[in-house]
Formats: sequence, C-alpha cells, structure tokens
Amino acid sequence: MVRDLDRLSDQLCRVIDLVDFIRNVHPDHRIQQAASQAHGLMYEYMNVLNTTRGLDEQLKKASGMSEVTASWSEEEIVTARILLKDFAQSAVDGPEENKEEFIKLSNDIVQVGSELLDEMAPEKMYLKIPSSKLQGMDPMAVKQMTKWGQTAIPTHGRFASLALRTVTNPEVRKKVYIANRTASKKSIERVERLSLQRARLAALAGHQSYAHMALSDKMAKTPEAVNQFLEALAGKNKENVQRDLSALLELKQGDGFSGAIQAWDRDYYTTRLRSKVHAHSRPSDLLSAYFSLGTVFQGLSRLFNRLYGIRLVPSATLPGETWNDDVRRLDVIDEDQGHIAVLYCDLFERSNKSPNPAHFTLRCSREISGEEIDEAQSNQNLSANPSLSEMSLALNDGMALNTFTPPDGTKPTLHQLPTIAFICDFPRPSPGSSQPTLLAFRQLSTLFHEMGHALHSMLGRTRLQNVAGTRCATDFAELPSVLMEHFAASPTVLGMYARHWETDRPLDVSLVERELAVNAQLGASAELEAQILLSVLDQAYHSASVPNSESADWDSTEVYHNVWNDPRFASVEEPHDTAWQGFFGHLFGYGAVYYSYLFDRAIAGRVFMDVFDGKRALDRRQGQLYRDEVLKWGGGRDPWTCVAGVLGPSKAWMSQGGEGAMKEVGKWGAGAHGGDGAMM
Repeated sequence: MVRDLDRLSDQLCRVIDLVDFIRNVHPDHRIQQAASQAHGLMYEYMNVLNTTRGLDEQLKKASGMSEVTASWSEEEIVTARILLKDFAQSAVDGPEENKEEFIKLSNDIVQVGSELLDEMAPEKMYLKIPSSKLQGMDPMAVKQMTKWGQTAIPTHGRFASLALRTVTNPEVRKKVYIANRTASKKSIERVERLSLQRARLAALAGHQSYAHMALSDKMAKTPEAVNQFLEALAGKNKENVQRDLSALLELKQGDGFSGAIQAWDRDYYTTRLRSKVHAHSRPSDLLSAYFSLGTVFQGLSRLFNRLYGIRLVPSATLPGETWNDDVRRLDVIDEDQGHIAVLYCDLFERSNKSPNPAHFTLRCSREISGEEIDEAQSNQNLSANPSLSEMSLALNDGMALNTFTPPDGTKPTLHQLPTIAFICDFPRPSPGSSQPTLLAFRQLSTLFHEMGHALHSMLGRTRLQNVAGTRCATDFAELPSVLMEHFAASPTVLGMYARHWETDRPLDVSLVERELAVNAQLGASAELEAQILLSVLDQAYHSASVPNSESADWDSTEVYHNVWNDPRFASVEEPHDTAWQGFFGHLFGYGAVYYSYLFDRAIAGRVFMDVFDGKRALDRRQGQLYRDEVLKWGGGRDPWTCVAGVLGPSKAWMSQGGEGAMKEVGKWGAGAHGGDGAMM
C-alpha cells in the first residue's frame, strides 16, 4: 500500500517539481506562464487526492495490521506517517463541505501568497528631502535624483540602503528608515489574510493553530519547543549584541550625540566601524583571485571524492536537453555504485533570471519495482532483457536510471537517479578576456551552501521518493547546506584547491581567517538577532492567538511591534510608525518554520566542530560516518536519530527530541560563515 501510494506521488511530482522549476528559471516568459498554469492545476488535483477518503481508508487499514507493518522498512513506516498526516490535515474525515472548503482555502493560500511575493510594495515609493541635508551620501548618486534642490530618494533598493549607511543627519536617516520599513496597506492586508486563512485551515484539520499543524512532523514538534530554542539562542547572542552596540555607541558619542543607539543609527555606525576596521586589514577582494569558478568546482569534486568516494564528471548534453546554452551537465559517479545522480548547473546571470541561488530537484531518487518493469514489458513492448536506455524511456521519461547492488550482496535493484538543477547568478566572463569568473568569498560560501542541498539529494538515495534526499523535515533540510559553509571556510579544504588563477600560487589561508574575523566583528550578531526576531514573528503570525475567521478583527502591525520590542529578543527599539511585515515574503514558503535555518546553523556548527574540525575535514572515516548517519537517509529516518548518531554517544539522549533537545541546540549558538543562505 505504501509503495503504491509513493508511486502515485512520484507521478504527481514528475509534473509538479518540474513545472515549479520551469516557472522560476526558464528564459522564455510564455513557457514560464504555461508552467505556472500547470502547477496550479496539479496542486489543486493533489489536494483533491488528499481529500479522497478511499485512499486514506486503505492506508489506515494497512497501517493497522501488524502482520503487514511487520514487513515494512523504516522508510515505509516514515512514509506511511507522512501520507497519513497529509490526509488528516486535508480534513479527509470531516463532512463533505469541510473537504471542499479545505481545497478552496488551500488554493486561496497559494493565490494570496503568490500575490504577496509578486506585488509587495512600500507605502511611499519616494521621499523628497532637500539635497542640502544629505551630507555624507555619494554626491553623484544625490545628483541623479535631485531636481530644484529636492532629492527624490526611493524608499526601497540601493539608494535607500546607501542613505541609511552614509547620511550624517540622524533625522533624515530616521525618515528613510521608517519609510523603508513601512509596507503598503495592500501588502499588509495580504499578510493578514494569509495568517487568517491558515488559522482556518488548521481549525478544519482539528489543530489548535497553524503552527501546531505545521510543526507536528518537524523536529520541533510544537510551537512551545520552537520558542524554547529561540529564547535560548537569543540569550546566547545577547552578550555579543551588547558588545557590538557599545562599539557603535562610542562612535555616536564621538559625533556629539547622546542617548542610545536607535534603529536608524545601526547601519550608519556599522558602516563607519567597517571602514575603520578595513583600514587596518587587507581588502577582501584579494581573495577572489583564488576562487575561479572552474577551480572551485574542481575543489568540490576533490572534497566529495575524499569524504564520500564520489566525483563530479562533465557530460555532454543532447539537443534540447537543457533550457539555456550555457547550462552544463555533471554526472555524479560513485566509486562503488557508478552513476548515482545528474546535476545541471545554470551558473551565470541573464535577463529575467532570479538573482537568488537555488537547488531544484527535478526528479527524486526511487527504486523501480519488478512489478513496474513487468507492466512496461506488457504494455509498452519492452524487451525481455532491455538495456538501461530502453528502460529509461519506458519507465522514467527518458531520464537517467541505474542498477545498484545492495551492501549485503542481494539482488541488484533498479533506481531512477536524482536529477538536480543547481542555480546561481554569477557574472559572466568578459568577452575576449582571459580572466575567468572569480568569486568573492561570500559567493563561494553561497555556492557551497547550495551544493550541500545537492549533496543531500545525490546521496539520500531511498527506495521511496517521498523521503528521498531533501524530502525531509523542513527544520532538518538546511543541515547539509549550512554544514557545507563550514567546509568553504576550512583551511584544510582551501589548501586542497584554492590557487591564484594567473600565478597558480596557493592561497594564504590567514586571509580567509581575517575575513571571517572582520565579518564576525561587523554586524554578525545584529544579523542573527534580526533572524531570531523574524522567526519569533513567524511563530506569532501562526499561533493560537490568530482567530480562525477571515472576518475577525486582528492587527498584524500590533503583533509586529510586540515582537520587535520584546526585550527577550530585541536590543534596539523599533519606531512605532513602522509596519515592515508586508515585506516578509518568506511567510508564504516558510509559514511557522522560518526558525529552521537558524536551528540547522546551530546543529551544523556542532557537527562540524565535533566531527570534521581541523585535519578531519578530509578524513574519509568521518565523511562515511556523516554519510551513514545523516545523508543516506534523506527523510526516511527520524532527524533526531540522525543528529544523535553523527554526534556520538555523548548526545545519544537527544535522539528522543523534545523541548529539552531544542533548548540544548539553542545553547550551541548559530555562528555564520558569510553565505547567502539566510532567509531574509
């Protein structure tokens, strides 16, 4: 029963996953629109299936028979739980009108969430300020926005950011700050509608709140556990924040101003402090000469080979196989199992392409059963002894397959290979120039971060696609990616590949250590505090205090200010006339689970320190430990068991999870290495 439902899920995902990718990345806008329409139709159809009682009843029947479940693997048990939860959360057991309302609400949530992302805007598009009051700002930037002595500064974008960082007049900065953090009424209405619709959806499914519903299958399990984690993390960060604010306050007092650091002071004095620090250090752009794009990919392949016994091998593409001429294919080759994954790399900027780095799973790993092969031989005239290419066409839409021999030497099994798209937005090499694309250290960290997701998809090869690779609990999915940021900064790893693109001189790793130290000194604690506040706000917008009626009187701005001025989490007072929540686009994609990135940052830091730090960053035994305890399972094993397994006997108690384990993770802190993974 579980395998049959997983196969049905695979058929749905073959369309949903692919069109989701196409609507985000394809260069032809008409194809993007068609993909969006297809996605909407398939999403609605999936909700219809989730409210189909017969499927739910059969799975419940199978799950309740001990003679059946005794033969299920851990993957099948986990997948059955996932599917049963999907059915339960779709109000499948309720009256027919509830199921119809569930489908309508689900579709409406997608609609309003898409509108929030596509149409978010500030309340005021421009601020008019006399140019004489903009001392400190780049005069050329001021000139191009000025007419008759009045400067029209856009309230969002690089000019607003520049004003907040450089204008000496604090009253002007205050005006810009408030305008920059005040969303339009339409954007705020969409946030409120999204929260209210989700509260109604949770009530239909019998949950106390949307957070309770969303977290029930996550590592956190409950909103209370999330808040335990966030309070512990904020407490751990508080001392660093106060230290940094003291440094900023010293600069402010040196300018002759009294009083505490205000919200509109933070960027300005951090920029001043950054200039002061950089004046005594070597410029960070020296590092980019050692990180040419091709060299970095060679380094990744060497790292993966040393730790996991896999290599990234360039492969020619067939006509029409890729969506743009500069997309490159890499085949992932395992030293024991051969071809295990396909990776398409779309690395360069182009018009209409999103600047956000991303990892898309176009096809999940899955074992193809003998029953499916028999069906293909019966229905599609597949020969008795077909080749892999024949089976690929008949069973997997022409995408890659391979056979694998289990470690116990039993009969080889046929798998569809994970197929992954790896998306970045790096500048193209200049035409006619011999200089390759060079990456700043922040871009290097970003590339390693997204490759961590890809690694999870490559090695999380499971029998069932519902739990393959990154199909795991949301608050576990960022662990492999954030861990890779630590490898990006490891002197041991850098020494393996980082060489100057012209001279072939090896990188002096002390330059990276200095870069990390400067970043830690300049706003890292403030960035962490901002992420904690966003996570707390996300929980508040999906808590039991949100009424489950769209007509209810509920003020998201009041909730926003309650969070942003809570002394447990905030160190600088937020002005009362801001309403930033209309810009919180991640509420749609990460509703009630925004804390996940911070949570996995804390776990990744501990895993790297305990398992890989120092010379062990290239140790095959440590890589095999991490592969066996974390990566290979995808989502087919309890994440707390994975974390406890890789950290060893001293953390075995954490395998049970719960509020105590969440609080412990919060105490570990969440240091960063400068990548772009943070969900701002």
